[in-house]
Amino acid sequence: MKAVRDYSGDGRSIGLQQQRFLREEFRDCLRALLMTPLMSPAHDDFAAVRRQAEALREWFSRETGWTLQVEREGARLYKRPGNVTDSMRGLPGYDRRRYVLLCLACAVLERADPQITLRLLGERLLEFAAEPELDFTFTLEAQHERRELVSVCRTLLGLGVLHRVAGDEETFVHAGGNQADALYDVQRRMLAGMLAAVRGPSTWTPEEAPATLEDRLHAVVDEHVADSEDGRRTALRQQLARRLLDDPVVYIETLDPDARAYFLNQRGAMAARLCDAAGLVAEQRAEGLALVDEAGMLTDIAMPAEGTYAHVTLLVAEHLAAGQRQRKSNGADGASEPVRGIRECDIADFLREARTSYGRYWRKSAREPGAEHELAAIAVERLEKLQLAVLKDGTVYPLPALARFALGDAEIRETRNVAAAAAGPLFGLA
Repeated sequence: MKAVRDYSGDGRSIGLQQQRFLREEFRDCLRALLMTPLMSPAHDDFAAVRRQAEALREWFSRETGWTLQVEREGARLYKRPGNVTDSMRGLPGYDRRRYVLLCLACAVLERADPQITLRLLGERLLEFAAEPELDFTFTLEAQHERRELVSVCRTLLGLGVLHRVAGDEETFVHAGGNQADALYDVQRRMLAGMLAAVRGPSTWTPEEAPATLEDRLHAVVDEHVADSEDGRRTALRQQLARRLLDDPVVYIETLDPDARAYFLNQRGAMAARLCDAAGLVAEQRAEGLALVDEAGMLTDIAMPAEGTYAHVTLLVAEHLAAGQRQRKSNGADGASEPVRGIRECDIADFLREARTSYGRYWRKSAREPGAEHELAAIAVERLEKLQLAVLKDGTVYPLPALARFALGDAEIRETRNVAAAAAGPLFGLA
């Protein structure tokens, strides 16, 4: 008599594997959208995002109130910051002038044919820049101005708004003649997703337009909140979730009274939900909460990381944290005694001395006399962006989360890694 094999166990195993695969794919897609909210079809995770579109759309709508649109031509997560006045956000290397150029370039592309050349983009941008209301001057005569235009184009290339067909931007920068040009395809769907606002700035009449920059920022992202207890509670929860997913740390002292009360009561449950979905680890202390990505991928600025600037930033972080530890060992009460800062010029002096011990790990330009001032400014800016310190009137004040970083022994590897860091608790000492 032949034995009959029972396949029911295998079926359950396959089903569990499929469920695990879907959960992992959902998590990967969510993480990818947090880092790349404007996602072109060329992105490695785009196909998976399309498969998970419905689940992702529902999750973002429920937890953060962000809208997700997924189409064949691309995906757009309309992220809106929890804190619009945070000056540490933005594209790397962009100042006000370059943002104006970016906006003008998008305005030109909105009215352009499906293809456009770099030179034609620049010429039409000149027409827009000549508007007297802008109080803005731009030409293509100087090499540095052509380089500014090329930097904007490369930003648009990276975002998938433009696709290079032929040509070379660097030749355009140096030559500037008619023979030096580049040809692009304009991706309309990606261009349409550039502005993540509830209300477009052009919808205001001159008489209605908000007067100050802060008022304008609030006006373009202000959302309707239902006039009910449940509506206000949902808005608070989503606002806090946005900050937890977008900001390195959420300090309790930065919250208004209503948000603080909700946060203190619900932060454990909120952290559990967000961490489970995004693959993060919650670090809670009395001063606040951070959702940490142990893989170090969900951040614009990694720390620790490779490179001279990352190493210098870690040195400065350890120097500031050492002052905190010294005050605590001396019995200082952080709640009653104000945090003591260090002048930025003193940080430069510290780096000049550190060059003797660590300079051999740094790039040549960082070892030049006087380079410590630029290194100090870069390190302080990176610490501000990570919400580990704040600069006020030339003095750098450490924030509680700085205590999680400690400097380890430097080691040289074939990959040219620099100093490694040992991470302790997020707030306070180990």
